[in-house]
Amino acid sequence: MKQLILDRETFGSLGFGGAVLGNLYAPVADEVAQDTTRAAVEVGVRYFDTAPHYGFGLSETRLGTALRELDPSERLIVSTKIGRKLAPRTGVDFTVARQGFVTSEPYESEFDYTYDSVMRTYEGSLRRLQRERIDILLVHDIGRATHGESHPSRFAEFMNGGYRAMSELRASGAVGAIGIGVNETQVCEEALAHADFDVVLLAGRYTLLEQGALDSFLPLCGRRGVQVVIGGPYNSGILATGVRQAGAVNYNYAAAPKEVIARAAAIESICDAHAVALPAAALQFPLGHPQVLTVIPGMSTREQVRQAAQYLRHPVPQALWAELRAGGLIRPDAPVPD
Repeated sequence: MKQLILDRETFGSLGFGGAVLGNLYAPVADEVAQDTTRAAVEVGVRYFDTAPHYGFGLSETRLGTALRELDPSERLIVSTKIGRKLAPRTGVDFTVARQGFVTSEPYESEFDYTYDSVMRTYEGSLRRLQRERIDILLVHDIGRATHGESHPSRFAEFMNGGYRAMSELRASGAVGAIGIGVNETQVCEEALAHADFDVVLLAGRYTLLEQGALDSFLPLCGRRGVQVVIGGPYNSGILATGVRQAGAVNYNYAAAPKEVIARAAAIESICDAHAVALPAAALQFPLGHPQVLTVIPGMSTREQVRQAAQYLRHPVPQALWAELRAGGLIRPDAPVPD
């Protein structure tokens, strides 16, 4: 049984976010999904994240099929999630997005953080991924941002059931580490006050546009030895495309508000002045923090994989970070890459 070491040398700076393999917002052909995964392995990606929710099993199935060929010795690191079980559906229109995914899988996901559901979800993921072990198991979308007024009851359901299941799987060696996969920091701090986790996958909340995680979340992770994977480093697109293109600019899964567009435009102008592409700065910025293991942008084609790898290799001068800091565009206490 391999030992999972939670450090950047093991994970690499670039990971792979698997939501696109589940046909997020639009269909992706099987051959394109397989080629994109192959491209990620070719450029040195060592960590792949997925979830049953992504395409209602499609992302896990595609990733498992690809890695069975590309990684037969299971040396690459795979994380998936519990908390959203797959419930059968009939009579649905497979040509339109359901819960954000355009997929012919005859399921949709439902929240269930109970002990039995977590165990069944884990077993289903293991089958779809075709692996002997899941390296990291994350609880998916727990928190008030998702559940609103139902958060206290959902949180109790998880702590009294699902967390016990995850802890047992970790203790038995069935998973290498357990953690939280969310879009907010508050529930991470709440969970860490009650339980022991190894890693947090935090989407969109520590980026070139947002550093609120520095207030209390990242310092808490430092004290507790919890490692952080940064998902959504482009904040749903605005830091990948910039703001000069025609059409809508997306931020946090919606149209970007004016103040965010203005801030992104100012960052983009400084990047231009230093001959650095905005997405290169966006991918590299989170890696300046010592608690951050890796960044996992969504990449849906071979070209996007290749481009992301190039962005991470592109030199970013210290003068760029200094100018962003002087302009109040990144926080003065935000560590930047060397």
